[in-house]
Amino acid sequence: MFCLPLRAKDRETEGALSAPDEFDQGAFPMKTAFCSLLGAVAILAAGATTSLANDRYADVPPVMVSPDLSAPWVLQLGHAPGIVRPTRQATQQPLRRLFQAQPDRQKTAAVQQPAKRMVMRPQINPIYLPQEVAYDGPQKPGTIVIDTRQNFLYLVEKNGKARRYGVGTGKPGFEWSGTHKITDKKIWPDWRPPKEMIAREAAKGRYLPTYLAGGIENPLGARALYLGTTEYRIHGTNQPWTIGGAVSSGCIRMRNEDVVDLYERVNVGTTVEVI
Repeated sequence: MFCLPLRAKDRETEGALSAPDEFDQGAFPMKTAFCSLLGAVAILAAGATTSLANDRYADVPPVMVSPDLSAPWVLQLGHAPGIVRPTRQATQQPLRRLFQAQPDRQKTAAVQQPAKRMVMRPQINPIYLPQEVAYDGPQKPGTIVIDTRQNFLYLVEKNGKARRYGVGTGKPGFEWSGTHKITDKKIWPDWRPPKEMIAREAAKGRYLPTYLAGGIENPLGARALYLGTTEYRIHGTNQPWTIGGAVSSGCIRMRNEDVVDLYERVNVGTTVEVI
């Protein structure tokens, strides 16, 4: 804002309105000085605004730092003494690509492990499970009677009853009949196959051991009842699915649980009749 000097007409008007004693000789010069001061301030403000606008795009002078900060940055950022920091590579797990094929899927059919086939064993016919039946034979109670045609073993009881078990008997060429006494009883018996059996099986490409300790893998099973002086026995088996068939080399085989039950019911000296 600028103050302009009064025109002559204005001065006359002002002089007419003012009393002669109120007009001071220094009043007009002071007003003029005040207006000049306001004008100078306005000019300075405009110049400062222009200067700031120009300084915005001017080059920034370099920053001066102390000598202790001007050392190489590698040295300033070094590890503190006694502190070991794990590296980025050691602390981060490698990212797994979602689209990467799995190793198992990359195998071809030729190199994949063959799937294990589940061997389904035939179930034993329920008629060969132990049960109480009527019996009208001539044998005395306590006698063991083995019917090789029907593959049943009977333990004769009193009052026209018998306890019947399913058995496996001699295959063709190994059938036999006769009467013997139980001469020995053994729990988890060892097996010593006769020489004739070893030679016979070797001719078929199946080689038998000369001795096998009692146990789950032993073909004589959990119990054995020895008949007279023969090599025949009533014994258990590790192949229970063969019960009910003509499968043995002359021995009478039973399920392990069945031969254990029979073992507890008879004694050495019991008569065994094979028909």
